Amino acid sequence: MKHSKKMIFALLALAMSQTSVAAPVALDRVSVQINDGIVLESEIKNMITTVRANAKAANQTLPSDEALRTQVIERLILTHLQMQMAERIGLQIGDLQLDQTIENIAKEQKMSVAQMQQSIESEGTSFSQYREQLRQEITLGEIQRIQVQRRIQVSPQEISGLVKLIEEQGLKDVEFQIGHILIEVPSNPSSEQLESSSRRAEIVLRRLKEGDDFRSTAIASSSGPKALEGGIWDFMNINEMPTLFAEVVNSAKKGDIIGPIKSGSGFHIIKVIDTRGLQTQEVSEVKSRHILLKPSPILSEERAKAMLDNFLAQIRSGDADFAKLAKQYSEDPGSGAKGGELGWADPGMYVPEFSQTLASLEEGQISEPFRTTHGWHIVQLESRRTTDATDQFNSNRAHQLIFRRKFNEELQNWLDEMRSEAYIEIIEPETKRG
Repeated sequence: MKHSKKMIFALLALAMSQTSVAAPVALDRVSVQINDGIVLESEIKNMITTVRANAKAANQTLPSDEALRTQVIERLILTHLQMQMAERIGLQIGDLQLDQTIENIAKEQKMSVAQMQQSIESEGTSFSQYREQLRQEITLGEIQRIQVQRRIQVSPQEISGLVKLIEEQGLKDVEFQIGHILIEVPSNPSSEQLESSSRRAEIVLRRLKEGDDFRSTAIASSSGPKALEGGIWDFMNINEMPTLFAEVVNSAKKGDIIGPIKSGSGFHIIKVIDTRGLQTQEVSEVKSRHILLKPSPILSEERAKAMLDNFLAQIRSGDADFAKLAKQYSEDPGSGAKGGELGWADPGMYVPEFSQTLASLEEGQISEPFRTTHGWHIVQLESRRTTDATDQFNSNRAHQLIFRRKFNEELQNWLDEMRSEAYIEIIEPETKRG
């Protein structure tokens, strides 16, 4: 037995001595500190891999590795800042809400959740990884809505002015796909900093006019919100795009490059990537009503859902009336007193889970209970209609266009403010520093 113990100790000593001389293996490292949070090197590498894969699939060229890394780090900084804000205000996307969203996405793709999971995993992504990525996307959408919406005011005068403009001129019948590059200037810049940014903008503009690829140039040079997407914004009608874009593209044609245009945030270069006839000649609207219960320390998640299950059973059996239940129990101050009635609306104005649930219903059908960031709902789709957005432009539609334009502008302002107030340190690896 003693001999056996000596042998074990000898083997342990040998193993320890071999371990002590082995070359260290870096598993991961902290690459950015953002307030009290961190970005790991693995996060940066994973996003770079994703961007490269997307670029390859789109047959798009990318800038240098260093320029791409800089843009990816900037995107991760903004993502982490928003997630930190969500944590501070207690915004959480629970599993029940996430499951509901995944079911809605599967329905839109005309497949079961199991089929969707199989499809995702066949592309090399684990389903748990997909769930967490989706949870983050929902959280980002909600924190933006909560924080930016409160900064937006749409006055009756603005609405009536746009309605009058539409009546006089008709809805602009062209949509523009805009490419945007922002050469940023610091807050309260010195004359030297301003001149430096102006020179950079002129150099970028010259290269673009000489034929450089716009998308790869935007990824390499832009500080704009769509930099990692090659600076490309989705097709927009002139009445809903940011004011800066609308003022310069009104008479532009496909391929035109405009700029540099000076604003408070820097120098902008804009290219009309493409134009098309207005695709939203007709607007699909829904008429619906709902009952909302908000979980609280007194009303648990499970209890709120159970109450709505009970309401649903009573309505379907004819033992209760939807409107009466809404008036008595719904915690939506806008619709509760009206029997839950939301009136006619573009479903896109609702939060995604609510809009997706409405899309899955037949006329007259009532949904099962579902969760959004507002709380637990049941909703009844009362009717659908299609209105001509060109000839029957109304104040609700005008409000939506003005709101979307202001939202894009205020979102960027909010992100800029949050970044300027944060403690951010980019930590270079030892080899690079040495």
